[in-house]
Amino acid sequence: MKLIVGLGNPGPKYAGTRHNVGFAVIDLLADRWKIDMSREKFHAWYGDGVVADERVVLMKPTTLMNRSGDAVLSAGRFYQVEKQDLMVIMDDWALPLGHIRVRSSGSAGSHNGLENVIDRIGFSDFPRLRLGIGEPLGNPVSYVLTKFTRQESEAVQPALNIAAEAVACWVEQGTAAAMNRFNRKSEQQQGE
Repeated sequence: MKLIVGLGNPGPKYAGTRHNVGFAVIDLLADRWKIDMSREKFHAWYGDGVVADERVVLMKPTTLMNRSGDAVLSAGRFYQVEKQDLMVIMDDWALPLGHIRVRSSGSAGSHNGLENVIDRIGFSDFPRLRLGIGEPLGNPVSYVLTKFTRQESEAVQPALNIAAEAVACWVEQGTAAAMNRFNRKSEQQQGE
């Protein structure tokens, strides 16, 4: 059983913003795996299916970003999800635009949504995927709520697809395989 949660803000006002890349990856996975995301429970839209003989639940919290932990806690308890079987997908302004990073654990950094998840569930040692949205030039709060420019979208759209591939790899092969395969690819894109 895998619980995959994309962080974002609900509603048309926030659709397509930098803060909602987690939702965008969930949408790609739902399309790829033919999972209907129209059900609402756990303070989230969700759907489930079977991927590589593994039950998978996809979720997009209906709370605002900074209360995402309510949905993760509720679904995690209901499905009795183990730490290693939870994947959280979010934006990260500390990563270059369009780069991804898979980690098995870590701190919230400056991400309030992830911080709320950690606070609500009581641990931080669960896999997560961060997708770079570029460094803000001004107020970070305003920046994450803006939409990508056309030029930025050209870098972000392929990254969303790669992020979905990384999550699929995580489901099928585990965290170490996803880190080895996709973190290296992201570093090569960056020229490291």
